[in-house]
Amino acid sequence: MVLYDNYVNNSPGHEVLFGHMAKIAFILLCHKDPDAIIDQATRLTAAGDFMAIHFDARAKREHFERIEAALRDNPNVVFARRRIKCGWGEWSLVQATLLAIEAAEKAFPRATHFYMLSGDCMAIKSAEYSHRFLDDNDADFIESFDFLESDWIKTGIKEERLIYRHYFNERARKRLFYASLNLQKRLGLARAIPPDLQIMIGSQWWCLRRQTIEKILDFTRERPDVMRFFRSTWIPDETFFQTLVRHLIPEREIRTRTLTFLMFSDYGMPVTFYNDHYDLLLAQDFLFARKISPGATELKKRLGDLFAAEGISFQISNEGQSLFKFLTGRGREGRRFAPRFWETESTLGRERELMIITCKKWHVGKRLLGRIKQITNVPAMEYVFDEESARLPDLGGIQVTLAKRTRHRRALMRMLFDYYDTDRLIICLDPNNMDLLQDFYTDRSKTSLLEIECSFTDDYLIGHAKRVGLAGDRTSRETLERLLPTIRSDVYFETDRIKDANFPNFYRIRERAEPEENVLPLSQFLDITPDKARDIVAAEDLFAD
Repeated sequence: MVLYDNYVNNSPGHEVLFGHMAKIAFILLCHKDPDAIIDQATRLTAAGDFMAIHFDARAKREHFERIEAALRDNPNVVFARRRIKCGWGEWSLVQATLLAIEAAEKAFPRATHFYMLSGDCMAIKSAEYSHRFLDDNDADFIESFDFLESDWIKTGIKEERLIYRHYFNERARKRLFYASLNLQKRLGLARAIPPDLQIMIGSQWWCLRRQTIEKILDFTRERPDVMRFFRSTWIPDETFFQTLVRHLIPEREIRTRTLTFLMFSDYGMPVTFYNDHYDLLLAQDFLFARKISPGATELKKRLGDLFAAEGISFQISNEGQSLFKFLTGRGREGRRFAPRFWETESTLGRERELMIITCKKWHVGKRLLGRIKQITNVPAMEYVFDEESARLPDLGGIQVTLAKRTRHRRALMRMLFDYYDTDRLIICLDPNNMDLLQDFYTDRSKTSLLEIECSFTDDYLIGHAKRVGLAGDRTSRETLERLLPTIRSDVYFETDRIKDANFPNFYRIRERAEPEENVLPLSQFLDITPDKARDIVAAEDLFAD
């Protein structure tokens, strides 16, 4: 099916018809960038539509207060009655969606459609076009494929998402997630799927009619057994609405597709759109697109102007997916449809901060990182470019070897930012990786560096020589003593190179310093209070060998 094409606002009787056009209540789940949210809400409601906002309770309170103050007098904006803390893959995302839906359903009785959005979505058609399209297509737009029979899930667990109970987040508490899953398997604690439901799966970006939303809300009140079931499934935002719509609405009234255009790279990560994608986006058979780069200011302005325009014709070619595969398969010539995401020249993103801890004593670097993870919520990884065994999520194969990680260094880091849905990320790096440090510092993102200056005893340096293959268990003491000055010189040479590079945002803590002397540089590096930094450096064994 192709969207309503070539509609021009000059048809007879248009003035009468316009009053009966669809009214959309946008359901916006967001957690950052308050100014962008304010702009998005103002732009979308200016066309006569509505918006219900749920702002993640994990986000900064002052950001929510700024959004609330800016939109308080907009009668077409409402906020969910309470804010909850959301986690990727958790029931909390569905719960937050339901809270926003309930607020919109109650506040906006004229809303005919409810459209799920995120903060990085933007309209790629005019409001006039979108309203007329929804008027002409009396259906619910939602991907819904059979959970067990389809191949929608490409990697990871499948049936286990449903038949076992999940109380831990796989991303945040991976060890507990799989320990709980394996324990349930061993004890035979598989549960039955509600017998009257055919579990469906699909994208969380949907557009549903008002009558469908009302039936879903009634269902949530009438079927506590189903609600209990979905509360402990894994990634329920891909199954809850998809299943209920199929259960409640005749098949002939469902279009198994989304109206939001999004593409995925070969690594399974969402592709970001930039300024030079304007023509490509307008030609697609969709009303909105995701994800628009935060730095694509020209694209955002052009799309914002387009949404308010009238009498615009759209030529739908819908070549996005095939063109993307063709260009990325052949490599890049020119700049127009660039595979920016996975190439070493790509940026991590202007709005992001990569925080690097460099320490020759890996156990000290890991120990500090462990303390930081206990005190802060910043995602952190160990020596991912130095240790093959460093724990990383499945990113489609790019993470499997050190060679791949180093070759695709920026792609790897960008994927980790997306995987953890964060703008701040910490890694450990051996001081000998000067090329990596220099590469990350040339990126448009902010890079910060914390050096841990350690003392090196002869015994430690001998152990280091054995670990890196300069010596073996049978190497004579005499040979080792001849090696020691060279090894010590190499270690200090690496440190001196870092000092001489004059990297901005560079901080240092020292083993020989008193704990209080390390508080200020650590608090500045992490952007935390001195009290929290003091808690981190107070560990008695921080520098122990």
